[in-house]
Amino acid sequence: MNLLLIGSGGREHALAWKLSASPLCDQLFVAPGNPGTATCGENVALDVADHAAVVAFCRDKAIDLVVVGPEAPLVAGLVDDLAAAGIKAFGPRQAAARLEGSKAFTKELCREFGIPTAAFARFTDEATARAHVRETGAPIVVKADGLAAGKGVVVAETVEEAEEAIAMMFAGGLGAAGAEVVIEECMVGEEASFFAIADGRTAIPLASAQDHKRVFDGDRGPNTGGMGAYSPAPVMTPALEREVMERIILPTVAGLAARGTPYVGVLYAGLMITAEGPKLIEYNARFGDPECQVLMPRMKSDLVPVLLAACDGVLADVDVRWWDEVALTVVMAARGYPGTAEKGSVIRGLTEAEALEDVLVFHAGTKDDGGRIVANGGRVLNVTATGRTVKEARARAYEAVSRIDWPEGFCRSDIGWRAVAREEEA
Repeated sequence: MNLLLIGSGGREHALAWKLSASPLCDQLFVAPGNPGTATCGENVALDVADHAAVVAFCRDKAIDLVVVGPEAPLVAGLVDDLAAAGIKAFGPRQAAARLEGSKAFTKELCREFGIPTAAFARFTDEATARAHVRETGAPIVVKADGLAAGKGVVVAETVEEAEEAIAMMFAGGLGAAGAEVVIEECMVGEEASFFAIADGRTAIPLASAQDHKRVFDGDRGPNTGGMGAYSPAPVMTPALEREVMERIILPTVAGLAARGTPYVGVLYAGLMITAEGPKLIEYNARFGDPECQVLMPRMKSDLVPVLLAACDGVLADVDVRWWDEVALTVVMAARGYPGTAEKGSVIRGLTEAEALEDVLVFHAGTKDDGGRIVANGGRVLNVTATGRTVKEARARAYEAVSRIDWPEGFCRSDIGWRAVAREEEA
């Protein structure tokens, strides 16, 4: 098969690494890709926002399957346009991708189909939102309704913080994403990410992970797109995974099908494990980033047949298998992130890092500058390792980080701290 992967981040490098290993993959193209994906297939300078150009490329290269990595093309309806041209694509259509594209859409779906989630209210004007916060009190969560690259959520410890967030969003600080704001109760518990794959009628579980959103050690500083992750998440016991499937994932798939907008693709459920059980924080309509970078090294099954089964509506016959090892990734980011990141600094030592056993370095925001790898984004590298325990995987990942010569980069030094503490207690 000829495959086309859409995207250019660390998630896409991890997917390219896994897809290219499939015996079914004859040729892999990545649009636009990065220096890491170039080692797995052929990068193509394709404007993925130009759907007609993507369709033309697929026809020219006889593409058998398109895999859409990021959320923006899904929300923009790329899968719809590919399907209209008779090209098979993995990912939800535009109407179903609203699950990520609109927080209010997802909250209303939860309300309609009895899916456990935080109490919420929606606002389209600043004054009413402020009044609601003053009446409700803090802590409270303020979310931009639309896509905001992982930066549209503020967990406000005080009413003043919440009002600042509301003012920022309605003032256009997050662009069109903040035209509507969702304000939620602040749930208490442990966060975890759970992944499933749906074929429009049913869904099967994939695996769990735990992300680290705050930029600095000790979960301090502003939220980011993710500074590291590990899989599996110890808090997600088999019993809890079954409960999440039965109470959250399957009702979501059934609800969207009943509305006439069947969901085909990855369902990434951000969960809060509360005293009352698991509750949905929000959905993403694709593999997470950096969670994908710890899921792919753990997946024993060939990814391509799984994606095809979802597209063909036959997931009920599929059994996805996983290695028992733990995978952990450390995000190395450019100085200034999550604000304005410094670009252009040279990164050395990548070969030395990858020479370590059970280590992979996935490229995220990098660029090939005449044979030198330079920083070209906020989150730049995902240094990933596997091991029998979280502690072992973490030690390998940080050993690899120590071999990377990049003074202008930084990372958290405590990725996996909750899981390591659990292991030490056990």
